[in-house]
Amino acid sequence: MERGSIVYETYLKILRRELVCAMGCTEPIALAFCAASARAALGAVPDRIVVEASGNIIKNVKSVVVPNTGGRRGMAAAAAVGALGGDEKAGLEVISRIPAGTKEKLGEYLERTPIEIRPLVSENLLDMIVTVYRGEDHARVRIAGEHTNIVLIERNGETLLKKDPRGDAGEEDAPDYSLLTVEGICDFASSCDLDDVREILDRQIECNSAIAEDGLRSDYGANIGKVLLKTGSDLKTRAKAYAAAGSDARMNGSELPVVICSGSGNQGLTVSLPVLVYARGMNADREQLYRALLISNLITLHAKTGIGRLSAYCGAVSAGAGAGAGIAYLCGGGLREVAHTIVNTLAISSGIVCDGAKSSCAAKIATAVETGIFGYEMFKNGQQFYGGDGLVVKGVENSIANFSRLARVGMRSTDEEIILMMTEQP
Repeated sequence: MERGSIVYETYLKILRRELVCAMGCTEPIALAFCAASARAALGAVPDRIVVEASGNIIKNVKSVVVPNTGGRRGMAAAAAVGALGGDEKAGLEVISRIPAGTKEKLGEYLERTPIEIRPLVSENLLDMIVTVYRGEDHARVRIAGEHTNIVLIERNGETLLKKDPRGDAGEEDAPDYSLLTVEGICDFASSCDLDDVREILDRQIECNSAIAEDGLRSDYGANIGKVLLKTGSDLKTRAKAYAAAGSDARMNGSELPVVICSGSGNQGLTVSLPVLVYARGMNADREQLYRALLISNLITLHAKTGIGRLSAYCGAVSAGAGAGAGIAYLCGGGLREVAHTIVNTLAISSGIVCDGAKSSCAAKIATAVETGIFGYEMFKNGQQFYGGDGLVVKGVENSIANFSRLARVGMRSTDEEIILMMTEQP
């Protein structure tokens, strides 16, 4: 692929837009960012907060530990820490630099500040509105479509900012994700000038490795990474364990940042750490690792484009396919091997549901990585799934479109039922 071409530059722009740092699970962090932005618009720490959130936000915030909150979980903790001490200019690192004195005040602030949580009916699966009050003043901020996509800011009824809430519609010069294809991604990964991506990928390697090591060193959640390493030390087991360990830590309050992919830290861990483990185990050089990571990241983003940021379909499935594709490339595979790895993987593991962010995400990640690697091993051994095998159709792009439709359309009612079950009072 020619450097400077429209497609080449679009792929670079997508990578720079997507592979960014976040501290904590992205849904509670988005809520903290929304609350911090509302406080900034208000001009004071609020004495009352009202949070309206779509079902998928509630689902993904309900059970996860919010960093820098003393181990607290859920909507109120995320909104409170953002409103009390979040840096609204820091995006998904909004609560990464909470002063120690502010953290100490959080418990008292939660006790004396009414925080009301209301369901928000919206066509956007990712949608939230935070309204903050102080005396006679109030401010309101809405985020929709993307985790940091502010579409509305109001103060005392005056509109300070307003954009179209439909996903990227309000973002100027958003990259064209429709240019992503499996063939184009393989071409880009093979020909990319690595100086264009080195900084992005080095940050992903460094950050995601650090939180995986933290997960293996410390006691987080169900300790899936540690459990896996007790079952063996072969390359495949280590690949699963490192990805799972990163999620163990991230879902349970680690204050280390993660480089995300497709709006998700868990997907960022899944696409990067198995490829890194295989590269080390195979003594691959840095260039081979970079190019394999380009495959894994971009394949995941391509597979997720037709699904959206949030759904009832576990995002680790797409990321596992991406990781398998990256490993296939690392092992010498080209377009044919990558394409068949993707199709084999999706045919096996699609349908794993997302029932919110929590400790079991690490186990789902391990399963997705296992399936991604197996998808490649199948094709390496002369086996594959063919068009007509369930949702598989002829052509990798057509199969990706089918599985995206399953997640986006077919599982919409499943998503509604999951949210209902998770929010019912016992």
